[in-house]
Amino acid sequence: MDGVGHLNALTLVFVSLCVFALGYRYYGLWIASRVLRLDDKRVTPACAFNDDHDYVPTRKMFLFGFHFSSISAAGPLIGPILAAQYGYLPGALWILAGSVLGGAVHDMVVLFASVRHKGRSLANIASQEVSPAVGHICSVAVLFIVSLTLAGLSISVVNAMFRSPWGAFTVLVTVPIALLLGVFLRVRPDSVFMGTFGAVLLLFIAILIGPWVSQNPFLSSIFTLEKLTLSWAIPIYGFWASVLPVWLLLGPRGYLSTFFKLGTILGLALSILIVQPPLLMDSVTDFIHGGGPNLTGPMFPFLFITIACGAVSGFHAVIGSGTTPKMVKNEKDVLFVGYGAMLSEGFVAIMALVSACTLIPADYYAISASPEVFKTMGMEPVDLRALGVAVRENIQGRPGGAVTLAVGMSNIFSSIPFMTGLVSYWYHFAIMFMAVFILSAIDSGTRVGRFFLQELVGRFIPRFNDKRWWPGIIIASAVFTGGWGFLVITGDVNSIWPLFGMSNQLLASCALIICTSMLIRLGRYKYAWCTAVPGLFLAVLTLWAGYRQIFGTYLPRQQIALSVLGLAIVAMMLFILIRTIGHWITLLLEKDFKTDNYGDQVLALIKD
Repeated sequence: MDGVGHLNALTLVFVSLCVFALGYRYYGLWIASRVLRLDDKRVTPACAFNDDHDYVPTRKMFLFGFHFSSISAAGPLIGPILAAQYGYLPGALWILAGSVLGGAVHDMVVLFASVRHKGRSLANIASQEVSPAVGHICSVAVLFIVSLTLAGLSISVVNAMFRSPWGAFTVLVTVPIALLLGVFLRVRPDSVFMGTFGAVLLLFIAILIGPWVSQNPFLSSIFTLEKLTLSWAIPIYGFWASVLPVWLLLGPRGYLSTFFKLGTILGLALSILIVQPPLLMDSVTDFIHGGGPNLTGPMFPFLFITIACGAVSGFHAVIGSGTTPKMVKNEKDVLFVGYGAMLSEGFVAIMALVSACTLIPADYYAISASPEVFKTMGMEPVDLRALGVAVRENIQGRPGGAVTLAVGMSNIFSSIPFMTGLVSYWYHFAIMFMAVFILSAIDSGTRVGRFFLQELVGRFIPRFNDKRWWPGIIIASAVFTGGWGFLVITGDVNSIWPLFGMSNQLLASCALIICTSMLIRLGRYKYAWCTAVPGLFLAVLTLWAGYRQIFGTYLPRQQIALSVLGLAIVAMMLFILIRTIGHWITLLLEKDFKTDNYGDQVLALIKD
């Protein structure tokens, strides 16, 4: 059905910017000042425990860049592209409402909670704010979810880079550039502009020499990588990202990729302003009832687990209670870093949705669906062959979202009159853009997973609690990367992504509900609806989607491993939800206020 019709993409972009700006100015600022009461006089964990490795006081802008790059993986890109099969309107509405009222609140409150808990993980916060049992279950659940997240994101990179020497070269070269930037800023910390300019220049040079690399027989043979090779290479990279100091790879890569990401998104927005392409996808399609090529389930409730990171994401709770709180220099930075970075990610999701929906629908389905599925749809591609020739790649039947995004972006960029002949460069630029998003999340996600695994093992072997003990760092990093690396080698997007979406949204729901307990304990129960309402909303929709996915897809297809994993995640999350909501009732029945170590009146004291 045609709905609103071919809306101009510029209209959607403009409306989105207005919604995000108003959300930050009014709702975000109100929560920061009235609900959380951020205090710049409190000493943050980064300053109190500065060890120059994990706890590092970081300037607000640099930390924003690091945090944004860590949370903005492929989720805000892949989710909207997959959900475009429902039409552009459902995805746009969910991204706007979810980001302002749910996702940004979730990110800011979790970051605030971790800063108040000495930079500890969500599982540790749950142990103190609810009960040790909830904390233990939360640790296991987070490890499952982070593993699924990293596996799903990595598979997207593999599908975009295999047998593409130009694409592989432009992506892989970002690693030594980030290392060079880290060393340069370590030696010359006051030369941020010079280092940034040099690193960005090297990135563009890498794109420009890409055709020469692909045409040189020797270099082409080096960078023409098969899926299996890439599937091994990415977890190995994740291991080193977890082990190396923050200042050497994780920090500079996050900072650099933020310029790259935001610059690309702003450039895309300006291109839309110039080109003003129509949204060729219908506002609402017949696939809202199910049976689509990417997602077999109906829009309700599958839209809400497909577009996760662009609206609300539990993976952000892992970052917000992992690496980022150990780098917050001033507690008032929590608003800009937490709420602001999530709104920026919401805008990224809108731009991804726009890029996909400006393609002719038949071409969109031919790229993003597997060849077997596309044959059953009775459609004929329109411009697909010409697009493939223009970008110098085989683009049909590349599920996962990366290639669909790259084609959509390059189509918009090359529509600017003086850029008509640069389609292939823009395509590979977009592939690098996509991969940098994902690799930045692998940097932080693997490190955070290592933190969680060390905490979990540390309950039985206390030495693992020492985050500076090198044997513990190496062992935990190897075990964790081995786990999600196995999923990369053996899985695919269609099997991993729905399970990731379900578990990701359940974790977001649990994080919101755990933080609601903290707000109630702090005596701010009249504001608890800010986190409780989106948390319970997500819980209901995601459990509904999980039930349909497990009993409607996995079990009928005899996908036993996925069924067991899905049921285990649902069971763990239900336990957390029920125990935490029960704890709300206990706190609300408490009549006497106590004075904590900071002089605040609270309903209950916790062990500091």
